[in-house]
Amino acid sequence: MDRRPPDRVRVLESYRAGVAAIRQFAARCEDWEAVTPCTEWQAIDLAGHLRCVAENYLEYLQDAPDSRVAKLFAQDTATAVLIRQQSRQNAAELAVLPPESGRERIMSFTVSADAYIDLIPDSWDRTHLIYRGTKFTIGDHAGAACIEFHLHAWDMARSIGEEYRPEDPELLIGAWAWGVPHLPLGAVEPDPWIRVLRSSGRSQDWTKDKPVRARRRR
Repeated sequence: MDRRPPDRVRVLESYRAGVAAIRQFAARCEDWEAVTPCTEWQAIDLAGHLRCVAENYLEYLQDAPDSRVAKLFAQDTATAVLIRQQSRQNAAELAVLPPESGRERIMSFTVSADAYIDLIPDSWDRTHLIYRGTKFTIGDHAGAACIEFHLHAWDMARSIGEEYRPEDPELLIGAWAWGVPHLPLGAVEPDPWIRVLRSSGRSQDWTKDKPVRARRRR
């Protein structure tokens, strides 16, 4: 695994671009019951997941290195177990969200996402978690957050029939190694963005009219 340190400027720029893209596509969403590339999620569910993820990221940063996610990864459990536990957490958090509109959920997402990135520069080198003997920093996790938000920007775009591609997909390839230690990066592709999509279990051919079901990892 490539453990070169992430480029701070590129990571921060990519993070902000991912958050901005989500907001832009959400602002154009007119049907919050529209299907998305996220298996069995409508756009309203995706907005709720984004709210939960951003709140969790802020919590993990504030509690590092003793956050609940750090304790989970410290157990050195199998990858499949980690995925199941995180999936159960995602489902449980989504189930208890208050009744809100999609735009309200995106507004809450934005507040937490912005608070997170405001704290990152001063926390960059702090330990985020230790997984199988390797330390991953807050900066490493910021790279993982970039992946999460750009992928979900693509999901949101596809749900409204639009296309999305991040400006710096090469950064996301590196960020996968820095911040997603338990998931393998897929086979090399000529297009780095296609590689990220496929590594996450997505198909670039997905459309809302003929959704392609794929195994979801993120």
